[in-house]
Amino acid sequence: MNSEQRREKIISILQTSDKPISASGFASEFSVTRQIIVADIALLRASGYQIRAEHKGYILEKSDSDAMVRRIVVKHGKNEVQDELYAIVDNGGKVINVIVQHSVYGKIVAELNLSSRYDVDRFIRHVKETDAKPLLLLTEGLHIHTIAAKDEDSFQCILDRLKNLRILLEHD
Repeated sequence: MNSEQRREKIISILQTSDKPISASGFASEFSVTRQIIVADIALLRASGYQIRAEHKGYILEKSDSDAMVRRIVVKHGKNEVQDELYAIVDNGGKVINVIVQHSVYGKIVAELNLSSRYDVDRFIRHVKETDAKPLLLLTEGLHIHTIAAKDEDSFQCILDRLKNLRILLEHD
């Protein structure tokens, strides 16, 4: 199998998978190194495929052309992370990422892709188990989320809930 055929097979596998697939998993399947798979993924992204890297591997973004995607600016402490994320997913939203503007490193973006309480709970558990520090600690709680919602009503419910929690600063 040549490199082009391997990349076609990678896309085919990602299109049919709902779970992330690791570079090591692909490497084992195709009898190549993990570095070759990482390079393949980079080439596929450059070709226009929306391949997302998660802590458990790669996943192909599913197109949802009906979803509204907007950014919100919020500010809160580390103890309110779970409440904030629940407010979004409980009202039909998906937390695509978190963005902070660091004074030294500039814009830092972390993909989250949380769309249910299960996802949020897994994320929170992973943060605790690894003793990771939330990005909001770098900016005194100020951060941006890109969120998706199925319609204007869902988006408004998310905004209302975040306002009630007193953490929403602005939205687009």
